[in-house]
Amino acid sequence: MANRPNYAKQMDEALAGLAGSRPRLLLHACCAPCSSSVLEILERHFAVSVFYYNPNTWPEAEYARRLAELRRFLAASGRDALPLIAEGYRPAEFYAAAAGLEAEPERGARCTGCYRLRMEKTAAYAAAHGYGWFCTTLSLSPHKDAERINQIGAALAAQYGVRHLPSEFKKRDGYKRSLELSAQYGLYRQDYCGCEFSARAAAARRQGD
Repeated sequence: MANRPNYAKQMDEALAGLAGSRPRLLLHACCAPCSSSVLEILERHFAVSVFYYNPNTWPEAEYARRLAELRRFLAASGRDALPLIAEGYRPAEFYAAAAGLEAEPERGARCTGCYRLRMEKTAAYAAAHGYGWFCTTLSLSPHKDAERINQIGAALAAQYGVRHLPSEFKKRDGYKRSLELSAQYGLYRQDYCGCEFSARAAAARRQGD
């Protein structure tokens, strides 16, 4: 798309503007694999805290497994002192956001609502706890729409008064690097995004193979 913003370039410009000041940033993390290469980038420029809020994840055992794997990765990679804020498991919040969108295809309006739900909780927490910046690992995935993610981030920044870091972490071999780090640390890599709708779609794909 010719007029699509270059979010990697926008991130470069934002980072250059920090001039070595290392402000506090709250990073929404969906899982350990996606956090791995994103943290390598961000911790060079920010004092990062990790925010695990994923009420979409289904079932609860999967939510707990992804959180445990994130904790294990932080410890194994020498980041055990990094603040990790884990919100409780609240699936009702996701189902309220997804109401009426249950039949939407993957990457459709239901996913947009899910991005917004998790990013808004992150922005609100950042504003309430004195963070200057926030962003999400979601743009690392090749299955996620970075344009929608960044549009949501910009709107939330205006709403909550916390700066959003533009990103498309999958670019510049970011996704490839996450695969390398996943192999290095033996990270659990799930085969579906998180919600029960994506789990069912993944199961249907496996049956079709």
